[in-house]
Amino acid sequence: MVRILGLCLLLFASAIAETFSDTGFSFTGEIKYKNLKHFDYVNPNAPKQGSIKLYEIGSYDTLNPIAAKGVSAAGLELFYDTLTVRSEDEPFSEYGLLAERIQRDVDNYFVIFHLNKAATFHDGSEVSAFDVAFSFQTLMDSQNPLITRYYQDVEDVVVVDKWTVRFNFKNNQNKELPLILGQMQIFPKKFYENRSFGENPLEIPLGGGPYKIVAVDSGKKIEYELVENYWARNHPTRIGQFNFKKIIYEYYKDDNVALEAFKAGAYDYRQESSAKNWALGYASSALEKGAIIKEELAHSLPSGMQGFFFNTRREFFADRRVREALNYAFNFEWSNKNLFFSQYTRTKSYFDNSPLASFSVPLEKEREILEPFRSQLPHELFTQPFVLPEHNASGNVRSLFKEAQRLLQEAGWSYKGGKLQKNGKPFVFELLLVSPAMERVAVPFKRNLGILGIEMNIRTLDMTQYINRVRSFDYDMIVGVVPQSLSPGNEQRYFFSSSAANEQGSRNYAGIENPTIDALIEKIIHAPTREDMVDYTRALDRVLLWEYYVIPQYHNRSFRIAYWNRFAHPKITPLYGTGFWSWWIESDKEELLLKTYPKLRRE
Repeated sequence: MVRILGLCLLLFASAIAETFSDTGFSFTGEIKYKNLKHFDYVNPNAPKQGSIKLYEIGSYDTLNPIAAKGVSAAGLELFYDTLTVRSEDEPFSEYGLLAERIQRDVDNYFVIFHLNKAATFHDGSEVSAFDVAFSFQTLMDSQNPLITRYYQDVEDVVVVDKWTVRFNFKNNQNKELPLILGQMQIFPKKFYENRSFGENPLEIPLGGGPYKIVAVDSGKKIEYELVENYWARNHPTRIGQFNFKKIIYEYYKDDNVALEAFKAGAYDYRQESSAKNWALGYASSALEKGAIIKEELAHSLPSGMQGFFFNTRREFFADRRVREALNYAFNFEWSNKNLFFSQYTRTKSYFDNSPLASFSVPLEKEREILEPFRSQLPHELFTQPFVLPEHNASGNVRSLFKEAQRLLQEAGWSYKGGKLQKNGKPFVFELLLVSPAMERVAVPFKRNLGILGIEMNIRTLDMTQYINRVRSFDYDMIVGVVPQSLSPGNEQRYFFSSSAANEQGSRNYAGIENPTIDALIEKIIHAPTREDMVDYTRALDRVLLWEYYVIPQYHNRSFRIAYWNRFAHPKITPLYGTGFWSWWIESDKEELLLKTYPKLRRE
């Protein structure tokens, strides 16, 4: 709900409980940049010049960044400004952009954003508190479950005056909420006075970010151009960033085709997700001559969870013992050696590669958290560390299958003619894929399941069909990805809560309905201190692992990037990102490159 309130009344009501931030704020109150001039991972003197091409897989059918249906175009984060900007070299700190000052209640019942009066949209019109309130209401009306859950602890938004907007909270428990609100994209209210938001999905709207959309080719290409009179061009959070005059995203149906297009010079930069491609796929004369550069940039981001997600809405995956048994069929060690050139690390936590990951057995604080739920939890959780089955790389898995067979038989499954069955029905299910590259991971898994008497059928769909089926939970198993940050909060409801289990479009892929997990999520969101949040997150991680909702796959602790040698980038790479928007085109490199590869000219 949006309300309008006079400034004097608001200040009278809140003056006894408020803190101020002129620059930045964080979950803990500690920030790196006390007087931000520019981020350390940028070059403040980077030239703004040249054009680049990037790539995407699939297609798009809307310019609406919050669409609940359809696929949004790439690059829309460049088109709108946010109230605050997140630093890529701190766990979770934000610095004001549209908001030049942040006023927070020390008891966390509200946050007030005081807007920068210099801020404008691309047509020169000012960004006001009415635009902020309109944007929030638009988000809440979007019917996008990720978004509406993200902001569900906001009671209402109050327009205090033209430059001041206040968000009141339903309670004071969600310490992260002021930062979440700071990330909100701001849309121009006046543009939508005579049209509904997203009504014409491919109409170019009015934006306010560093780039504007100049060309749209539905599903195939979208083109952005640097806004010359961008109001925040010299803002501390923007200095040294967004250094390309033009950015073009081109779409490819298949990543193998996209890789060949990259080597042919069709676009300039890619982040590689395939170990095989990284090891072998870039071989070319351009790589040998140094025209193509490959780099690995180490990072400190949590791994998140990529794995084979069970849909527990299906009867045959409702039993925890069955899910545990199927974990024995995935031989990571063999896959890593034979498919991935030993490039990957097995994922053993939803928060791997971070201090948030559970380890060993529960320590004192974590045990205190979990003790009230003991009767609802596997008893081993309190006495044993969580350990995934470890195979050898030879592919001989039979020695581990005795335990899997024991678990399956305990769950009521029996063997008849070498096939697993229950109540006369064979154990047959479908793995739904969208990436053909994942088939080579799935086939050995299928073969091992066959040894257990289980038939897994592999089905690969195009992007649109796949998205529609995943959104409606129409699958038995998928390869899902649940990303995580160093500051988990509201999004955990969307990933794992009972209320999201049957909410179409949520990322509760496994269909988790577990009261212990629900309670732990709320404890994370309402954690009073960073230390408490870490302990609650480790407890949540431990319960998720012991419930076997997923067969964890693997992760890489560095970004693998390849690019044509026309770029320069700062010496410092941020800990929590690639820092790509701080790169620039170096004239000497580009001139040398174009002498040999004139087709790389982008103008």
